[in-house]
Amino acid sequence: MWTRQIPFRVDIAGVIEIMGSSLYSRVDTPIRELIQNAHDAIMRRRSRDLSFHGRIDIQQNAGDGTLTFSDDGIGLNADDAEQFLGTLGIGITGLLKGRGSDEQREAISGDGDHLIGQFGIGLFSAFMLADRLVVESRREDWAEGIRWEAGPGTSITLSSIDRTEVGTSVRLYLKPQFRVMSESAEPLEAAIREYADFLTVPIHLNGSAARVNVIHVAWFEPTPDPEALELELANYFSESPLDVIPIRVEKPASIAGALYISPQRTPGFADDSTVAVTVRRMVISRRVRDLLPSWATFLRGVLELEDCSPTASREDLVRDDRFQIVRSTLNEFLFMHLEKMADEEPSRLEAIVNWHRYLLAGAALAEPRLRELMAKVYRFRTSRGALLFDELLQKSMADGLHESNAEFVIWYNADRRQERYLDDVFASNPVPCVHVFRSFEENLLAAMISDHPEREIDLRPATPSSANFADSVMGMNELDDVPPTWADFFRSTKARVLLASFDKSLPVVAFLNERYELAQTFEELRRDGDIPKGFQRLIDAHFRQAPTGQNEVILNREHRLVQRALSQGIRSPLASVLRLLVTNALNSAGAGRGKEAADVQMEDLDWIADALWGNDE
Repeated sequence: MWTRQIPFRVDIAGVIEIMGSSLYSRVDTPIRELIQNAHDAIMRRRSRDLSFHGRIDIQQNAGDGTLTFSDDGIGLNADDAEQFLGTLGIGITGLLKGRGSDEQREAISGDGDHLIGQFGIGLFSAFMLADRLVVESRREDWAEGIRWEAGPGTSITLSSIDRTEVGTSVRLYLKPQFRVMSESAEPLEAAIREYADFLTVPIHLNGSAARVNVIHVAWFEPTPDPEALELELANYFSESPLDVIPIRVEKPASIAGALYISPQRTPGFADDSTVAVTVRRMVISRRVRDLLPSWATFLRGVLELEDCSPTASREDLVRDDRFQIVRSTLNEFLFMHLEKMADEEPSRLEAIVNWHRYLLAGAALAEPRLRELMAKVYRFRTSRGALLFDELLQKSMADGLHESNAEFVIWYNADRRQERYLDDVFASNPVPCVHVFRSFEENLLAAMISDHPEREIDLRPATPSSANFADSVMGMNELDDVPPTWADFFRSTKARVLLASFDKSLPVVAFLNERYELAQTFEELRRDGDIPKGFQRLIDAHFRQAPTGQNEVILNREHRLVQRALSQGIRSPLASVLRLLVTNALNSAGAGRGKEAADVQMEDLDWIADALWGNDE
């Protein structure tokens, strides 16, 4: 029996392969990582000398296929280089932020404020592009410089050099397939603007006096100029904001930046909300998901989130407790902003709601606080013009002669084909009819009603089968189903046929049921084999949850044609005329006509023609 201790071994080439294929998703990641290292070195020197500014230089050399990153930051001595440059997972910045052991932290001084790095893997990412790295550096308080050189294996050479300037340079000897990085400035400029545009340290390329990164942007200012903020957001995101929301919050989470309402009408209600996020001015991602509330998919912007932690790849944020605090803080801030706008500038908020009307209507179904906000500015289309919920309610007082259990009755129409007809029906009635042509509007109206349990409010479809519609709205009396023999006679119309007494000038009135018409359309597609099985299951489940009902037709028993047809029975020519009137009323309202109805219509016409010719003889 024997026991021995063996050290952990790291296959550097294998780690680099993992970094390139799994940890990082972009080939320009090493540019970001080396800029971060240079930035942190400069910030550490700034903390010692408040008058120091610093700069980062990137130099391309197409002749020898190299790319060099230089900074005039705090620099390294031999001990720093030996302890930190060759140790994967232990970086100076990470130690300053509390990572590592007490012994390791005792070897350095300072704090991690304003520093970006954390994981000690940034330098190794350079091997994604290069097969050899050379680091040269001198620390401010050391007389000599050092040279650190490594290939993709485990061998590292450390030596002293004569170096007068303080700071560090990292030279990448690029692999053949990446030599374009030493030849073309465009990919470097793009990477700098993608990741480091807002760093407070200037970045210069190939000795140019002009910096590549912008550094100063309005959304990081404590009190930004509104016009400058809007222009800079428009330039950064290549679209004009509808409204700009500056954000500066210290507690319970530190958030700075600006959001804006996009003019793009996002399709659907399930699109993820996205925002560009920086941590200490370094861009983590331009599309961080799950940060904004799910109802705010129309928002874009840039946020500095000092409290959040980037993932090891620095391409996203860790979904930890601090992330959730930031998320809830943003949700509260946005609601307070919109609620203030609703109280102080309702016309402005109404314009925004009109632009993103259906997105907000759909999102409000699951968000009571948003629904409360929408009730103040969302106007429903009605027979009496566009009305807010409270305006609609005040005009929908229940008829005391016909209603005993409801204080308010809101009538609605879900079929666009009946809009004009129902507008005429309700024209002489002080009560409006709400047109909800998208199902989520109907659900939104129902949800707003449910938000007021203290009031007795009924929501009813504007159809004859709804309680008190025929008498209180249509002025119809004695509404009944036709006798069974006549119901069978009208079976081909697929409609429920009723009798009532109303205006003698109208023999027949038709009302469509949108769900029935939709079900008929799907049924025809199913018979033709045009619906995938999975979709058919969804359709079946949808209609099981809410039965379709039927189209409805009302015959006017006061009209003399109807009276005579009913008295003569279903075998008379007038019965066929009456069925033609029923079919025509349905067709005029926009109902679909099936094959059976078309065949019966031809039979009715033939029967009427025969009867007329017989009379001529």
